[in-house]
Amino acid sequence: MKTMKQLFRIFHAPADHDCCCGHHDHEECCEHDHHHEHDDCCCGHDHGSDDPHEPTRCISCGAPIGEGTGHNRSMGRASFAFVGGFLIANSFLLSLLFPDMTFASKLSAMLGAITLSLPILWTAIGDLIAGRVYMNELVALAILAAFSSGDFRTAGIIAFFLLITIIIESHTASGAQRSIEELIRLTPHTAHRLAEDGIATSDVSVRDLNLNDIISVRPGENFPVDGIIVSGESAVNQASITGESLPMDKGVNDEVYAGTENISGSLNVKVTRLGKDTTLGKVEEMIRSAERNKTPIVRIIDRYAGYYTPTILMLAIITWWLTPNGDMERVIALLVISCPCAVVLATPTTIVAAVAAAARLGILIKNINHLELASKIRTVVFDKTGTLTEGQLSVARLAPLAEGMEPAELLQTAISLEAFSNHPTAQALQRLAADVGITGKPITGFQEVAGKGVLALLDGKRVLVGRPVWLEKLGVVLPEIDMHEHDAMSVVYVSVDGVVIGWIGFKDKIREEAAAAITELKSIGVTRCAMVTGDRASVATTIAAQLNMDDLRADCLPENKVAYVEEVKKSSTVAVVGDGVNDAPALAAGDLGIAMGAIGSDIAINSASIALMTNDLRRVPFLITLSRKTSTVMYQNLAFGLLFVLCGIILSVFGRMDPIAAAILHAVSTIIVIFNSARLVRTGEDLSSRVDEMSTANHQE
Repeated sequence: MKTMKQLFRIFHAPADHDCCCGHHDHEECCEHDHHHEHDDCCCGHDHGSDDPHEPTRCISCGAPIGEGTGHNRSMGRASFAFVGGFLIANSFLLSLLFPDMTFASKLSAMLGAITLSLPILWTAIGDLIAGRVYMNELVALAILAAFSSGDFRTAGIIAFFLLITIIIESHTASGAQRSIEELIRLTPHTAHRLAEDGIATSDVSVRDLNLNDIISVRPGENFPVDGIIVSGESAVNQASITGESLPMDKGVNDEVYAGTENISGSLNVKVTRLGKDTTLGKVEEMIRSAERNKTPIVRIIDRYAGYYTPTILMLAIITWWLTPNGDMERVIALLVISCPCAVVLATPTTIVAAVAAAARLGILIKNINHLELASKIRTVVFDKTGTLTEGQLSVARLAPLAEGMEPAELLQTAISLEAFSNHPTAQALQRLAADVGITGKPITGFQEVAGKGVLALLDGKRVLVGRPVWLEKLGVVLPEIDMHEHDAMSVVYVSVDGVVIGWIGFKDKIREEAAAAITELKSIGVTRCAMVTGDRASVATTIAAQLNMDDLRADCLPENKVAYVEEVKKSSTVAVVGDGVNDAPALAAGDLGIAMGAIGSDIAINSASIALMTNDLRRVPFLITLSRKTSTVMYQNLAFGLLFVLCGIILSVFGRMDPIAAAILHAVSTIIVIFNSARLVRTGEDLSSRVDEMSTANHQE
């Protein structure tokens, strides 16, 4: 999956579309700076065209887009660099091959220098008009100083290398914009909508689709929206979201997601989410959200950036004043070498590479501060059901306690209430009831208490189905039952008018990679791995022992989980890992909330700091390892950039570096920083291959 960091301009969106940050009124937006003189969306795309045949559309607002502005600017500068570089090279060739053609040689050098200087000077003037003082002004002054010396070749060479550096910086820093464009290209801009007869189809714009419309998706096509399959079977490639390369088999009632690929069969799909509400739309917004935030290091650099250019200018004036005959070569070299491109790129290139590595494995980071925070994690708190276990509960036992009651009657009473719940235990009961052909009775006054149970009136009687602790709090007296032989089961009780009529046992399976993930966490320095669960102590103890957990809390209500996390936070930096549905309060309470299996889950994406689009627990230690490597590379880049600039300034002031050498070294330093950051991109390749091997094995089984 290709997603990353950007540093692109954020523009004002047209009135008929919402801002990408979620605000209808741009004046209310606190995160973006919207420049009203432009007619571009704040995603950086031009929304001016209404051509229905535009190749891509903005996921957030559905408007057509063209090529990214950052890409166009880089291509424009590259054209200037090519033409100007050719003219400078031509000047040298004329002098070498035709010594008498002095005028032609100088003219070629002058035209080349002017061509190379124009984009730099234009950008610097634009910054000054807007009241900004960045490194572009240092570059422009260095070029103007070279022009004043009359040596157009030197001016051209300096401008060439500085322009190349700016192109590299611009291309690198616009990574998130390009990644968003790549995401948008995954989503078709038209769909085959079925008519009411369910046979005829008509191609319509995705913007014209409505919820519950039925669309046809043919083999080889990408899904334009999120939906549920109503007919057909196929293999679906979800690598664009989950990072797993092997396709998933999909059939009736299975969910499919915008931007994923239908491989083998023809499917009819009912639309459930459109535009920015799709899973892919939420991925796009998470990238934007990460971009809107800065790491503490970047904020410190920004705080002092405004003092840098004036300081360098003062140093240049002092150098010119104190050197014999006002040595302009020293001044030009100083201005060139002091442009802090390597420092400016130190953080964005690192973040680009780190987020790319994470996104390839389906790890979505909302805020880049969370990526930095992950390196400090020393305690990881896991939920049990759906996190350490597969979450696919199955009914292991129906145990009626009322005299004369059959298991089928107990199941019917329970399913009458649980048919209205999405809890894993409810889903297990629903599957069993469907298999044996039992349907529930009509109920009234249904209520669900999150993480505890459900209650309603059935035939005028108050029925409760839920955890033992919850029933006891409501005054239900639980019978004494020897549960020792059923320690591995989770249990819910069913009571009618305060009398327990039976209990139901559920079993779950520990994830294959859970033990390996816990072991790896401890090997990288996590000092405590804890499990908090609402399940009873006997079940939790068995699982905790198998996984070698350091701490355990069982019979926890949601508020108990939050209290435990708050307690641990007093002495350690805590990451909470859960499925994002029943664990939202605990996820929010941790220093870092990691939601597993977030694909298609609004709650998971909204409640957690980081969303794992798959249920592979090995992503958690990988995330911490990646965070530590990111911090290391970032500090390496900053140290190198600052040391390079400092040494370059000293050499320039004392006349030990000429302007051309300064320009070449300036470009080389930028490339070194980029290549150092690029090492992070390959992080996790071994994990990706292991995931594919495991998926292949499971598929064969």
